Amino acid sequence: MPKPRTIVLLFALLLASSSMAQNPDTYVDEEECGCDLYFIDGIQKTYKDGKFGFKRYDGKILTPNKYIETDRFQNGYCKVWLDVSKCGLIDSTGREVIPCQYEDLDYFSCGLARFQQNSRFGFLDTADKVVIPATYVAASAFFEDRAVVAIITDSNGTMAYGFIDKQNNMVVPTIYDYAMPFTEGVAVVKAYERYGFIDHQGKEVLPIKYELLGQMQDGFTFAVFNGDAALIGKDLKPVTPFIYEDMQRVSEGMCAVKKDGLWGFVNTKGKTVVPCQYDEVTSFKEGLAMVIEKGRYGIINKKGRIVLPVEYGAANMRSNAYVLRDGLALVEKDGRFGFVNAKGKIVVPLIYTNAYPFSEGLAAVRDGVWWGYIDTTGKMVIPAKYESASYFDNGRAEVVLNGVIHNIDKTGKCVKNCKKLR
Repeated sequence: MPKPRTIVLLFALLLASSSMAQNPDTYVDEEECGCDLYFIDGIQKTYKDGKFGFKRYDGKILTPNKYIETDRFQNGYCKVWLDVSKCGLIDSTGREVIPCQYEDLDYFSCGLARFQQNSRFGFLDTADKVVIPATYVAASAFFEDRAVVAIITDSNGTMAYGFIDKQNNMVVPTIYDYAMPFTEGVAVVKAYERYGFIDHQGKEVLPIKYELLGQMQDGFTFAVFNGDAALIGKDLKPVTPFIYEDMQRVSEGMCAVKKDGLWGFVNTKGKTVVPCQYDEVTSFKEGLAMVIEKGRYGIINKKGRIVLPVEYGAANMRSNAYVLRDGLALVEKDGRFGFVNAKGKIVVPLIYTNAYPFSEGLAAVRDGVWWGYIDTTGKMVIPAKYESASYFDNGRAEVVLNGVIHNIDKTGKCVKNCKKLR
């Protein structure tokens, strides 16, 4: 029997590759990147002379373009790099709350941020104080006040994994071949090529005997034994028999399962709701899931009933379709795009040569060779005259007209780089 594919949720140990912003009145903004510098929480990347910075929605510069690479803002912080070995964190005002002096740095989790220095890992607090020295050869972020750490045990470089608390006490000894962070009170550990669960005190609560074991999420996980997979509940007992080739994690009370090369769904009581009959499926979202059969896709609901007939094109579908946005989902058939609602009813006819999902009540559509924007009724509210167009974010979209990149608002009025159009 083939090895499960989707359920291999291997834990990456997060080994990712102080100055104030300059006076914005003296800064000349010359964006060159095009339609990939979206606003996130009202803050947008800028780009100039090969360097990145950030500005606010109102145009105020938060940081000049001085970083060789940046992440996007997450919970008020963003990772930035002055060079490949100088990583730090800035906050939403542009202040470097963690100076760019570390080989790598993570976001705060449980009040601490993992950092890398001299190829070793430790932890900082929000005041940039080292609270756990960089002595570990590998480490995860803190989850449930525990972090996975690893040490070298012999001259061959063999690594052993255990867990520390926020005071750097070794609460679970480094005796495992591998370990994953805690989720919902348990952590996956590996010994002698088998996996099991331990609790916060290191007690083995699920025997270390499984070939694969996923992290607990929303009260469920999976286990593989003798090549077959089963759904496991929060009581750590099988919900289904060990009869499946593959499975996805539970979403909205449903779990996709694979048997005899085809996919279907069981619920969290282990009952088959949708027989294994589809070539591919997605997880449920807002009560709907996409199913693919013979290269065509459709939509089913949580009772297994077909909402959208399995007749739409799947080859050109983007990763976020079929997803309801503003109550509508993008669909494609025979090279033409349109939109359907949650009941599968076509709201916007399939007449466009390309399109993007809705955002902020508008969707970019290509009418022939030109891009414009429609509203949720299908009315063209911004004329199709652009060479390319982006999603709307914080009331703005980036479009290209006569080779010039500029921003428009939701009325189609130019609000950025307008002088270049004249």
